[in-house]
Amino acid sequence: MEYQFPKDFWWGSAASGPQTEGTYEGDGKGPSIWDHWYQEEPGKFFDGVGPSDTSQVYKRYREDIQLMKATGHNSFRTSIQWSRLIPEGTGEVNQSAVAFYNDYIDELIANGIEPFMNLYHFDMPMALQEKGGWLNRETVDAYVVFAKTCFTLFGDRVKKWFTHNEPIVPVEGGYLYQFHYPNEINMKQAVQVGFHENLASAQAIAAYHQMDLGGEIGIILNLTPSYPRDANNPEDVKAAAIADAFFNRSFLDPAVKGTFPEELVTIIKELDMCPDMQAEDLTTIKENTVDLLGINYYQPRRIKAKESAMDHSHGPMPDDYFDTYDMPGKKMNPYRGWEIYEKGIYDILTNTRENYGNIKCYISENGMGVEGEGRFINDQGVIEDDYRIAFVSDHLKYVHQAIQEGTNCVGYHMWTCMDNWSWTNAYKNRYGFISVDLANDAKRTIKKSGHWFKEVADQNGF
Repeated sequence: MEYQFPKDFWWGSAASGPQTEGTYEGDGKGPSIWDHWYQEEPGKFFDGVGPSDTSQVYKRYREDIQLMKATGHNSFRTSIQWSRLIPEGTGEVNQSAVAFYNDYIDELIANGIEPFMNLYHFDMPMALQEKGGWLNRETVDAYVVFAKTCFTLFGDRVKKWFTHNEPIVPVEGGYLYQFHYPNEINMKQAVQVGFHENLASAQAIAAYHQMDLGGEIGIILNLTPSYPRDANNPEDVKAAAIADAFFNRSFLDPAVKGTFPEELVTIIKELDMCPDMQAEDLTTIKENTVDLLGINYYQPRRIKAKESAMDHSHGPMPDDYFDTYDMPGKKMNPYRGWEIYEKGIYDILTNTRENYGNIKCYISENGMGVEGEGRFINDQGVIEDDYRIAFVSDHLKYVHQAIQEGTNCVGYHMWTCMDNWSWTNAYKNRYGFISVDLANDAKRTIKKSGHWFKEVADQNGF
């Protein structure tokens, strides 16, 4: 069967500033929470590789853009590092950063690749984290100034903006499950952080629309559909709906509808954990919804009614309302420990059409991390990653089906362009169309999947 995609479909990949740029003597970048955490606990990072040793894009973006071109990109998303542009989070703008991002953007456009820019990708400037980070209302104000600064500097050329990438992750990682700095377990704080991120997004959207720069602004959400163990068991169905409210709808509903999910509001009120807010905040969120939704999809969430004992050593947790269900026979990516469920991408897209006004959306991330890809190098030095080609094409078939049924999905970006640093996992699992050989001056080589993707983009299908 042939899968033909709509005219002007966005083909490309996604990355982020903190995961690719690196840090260099004299670049003027201030420390983010990642730089700080790595200094404090380098042993937490796979192979001891920290954020200053990423894939050197700060120096090598011109070469990399040629490789993007060679792998069929007509669009590419990265992020502007807050701590690079405004090293202290507030105050002075770093002119070296302005020059770098200007040149990066211009080079992309000169090569026929549209830049998509995200503003916040887990990289809180340490100076702001010391004052509470997203717990502190002042951070919201500082973020809006950062956003406006970006719009002013780069908005004449960048026409696709995103306020946050996966804003649920700083909530989960930093304040519930301890996989991001500051590693707290405190649901009341998690609620406040989530609220401030939602508010910051809405305020940045308001600012962007006021500036009338002729582009679109949205948000990037990692949507993990919650499937009940037994669709005929009301307790399982209810548990899945609550998990969905916590991890998907907590940002999806305010971003697209301007309201928070009732199930979540009820629980937060029962727990007496309502966030601190000002009188106009809910109106700001209501009136400033997204133009465009980016959807990151990697895996589903399988849920059953709560059966295990509650652990209240740190107070209430989202897991008090559901258990994870280990579904027998599921297809797995053994390296990442994630289920591979291609139809999930179709279910998310269908949900945007049926329940979110068929908002204009695109797949902003989807991909497969594999450890030890060196095993698959052929005689020409190319990694034969047929598993990645299968993963992407199997997901694209479901994207195509959703579009055929009327979903307003306008693009597909894989994570990621070239193997990049992935937080505490560093370079453990590789995701790129292009390999990066850290032992050999970060030498770049296009993988088999990159050559395949070029054909897909050129034909606008496969």
